Amino acid sequence: MHLVTYDDNGTEALGVLRDGRVHATTGPVTMAELIAHPGGLDALTVAPEPLADDARLLAPLPRPRNVVCIGRNYREHAEEQGAETPAEPAVFLKTTTSVVGPGHDIVWDPEYTAQVDYEAELAVVIGRTARHVDVADALSHVFGYTCLNDVSARDLQFGDVQWARGKSLDTFCPMGPAIVTADEVADPQNLDVRCVLNGTTVQEANTSVMYHSVAEIIAHCSRAFTLHPGDVIATGTPGGVGIFRDPPLLLGNGDEVVIEIDGIGRLVNRCRTERV
Repeated sequence: MHLVTYDDNGTEALGVLRDGRVHATTGPVTMAELIAHPGGLDALTVAPEPLADDARLLAPLPRPRNVVCIGRNYREHAEEQGAETPAEPAVFLKTTTSVVGPGHDIVWDPEYTAQVDYEAELAVVIGRTARHVDVADALSHVFGYTCLNDVSARDLQFGDVQWARGKSLDTFCPMGPAIVTADEVADPQNLDVRCVLNGTTVQEANTSVMYHSVAEIIAHCSRAFTLHPGDVIATGTPGGVGIFRDPPLLLGNGDEVVIEIDGIGRLVNRCRTERV
């Protein structure tokens, strides 16, 4: 099932995406409510006809509890930085205020940051509380998967001791368009992930080449802190990010950034600079 959140006259509403059209639902009212309650999917009734008008999609989970990110999890991305193979998943956080949905602008003040970059990622949505879980059991805690763009202000990121500020500007975490439930993803380690910038593919890799699998990431994080239903984990980006190209390929006003993951969806956002 491809689950979305859409704007229903200023109110968040839960829907199902079928053939590119949004169908209204009854039962759990929001995505967070659906994820938080065991059996929520069974209580969901989907309208047979799509909405008459095009629905404005929001992030499928507009306010995740946490956004946990994994750095340097693809060989080519580690190599382009000159970084060693990570022995364990490298964990950092993005603020939840950075989350926006498909079709929303990625916005920044060019006087505050001059090096804004793209990062295509498979994101995991936790559906069941996970604490000290084994790798073998980790995927049973997954509710679903979505596309995520870990937009990064590189000058801020590399200028700070920690990465949080450069990763967390408002609008710097586009997600969506839908959460695809775990039962529809046979193997999260066999998905093609790509980023297309202004029609040109700039990142492309299969999740099979991750250093640390989705299951290993969940198990690793759960040993440090409790993962709750509604937490999101971004699992790392392939090589080809803009800052490490020669010359660098950075985002600018009017650019279109597309994150595609086979079987998961296509997340489209445009860039807009504005002085604050």
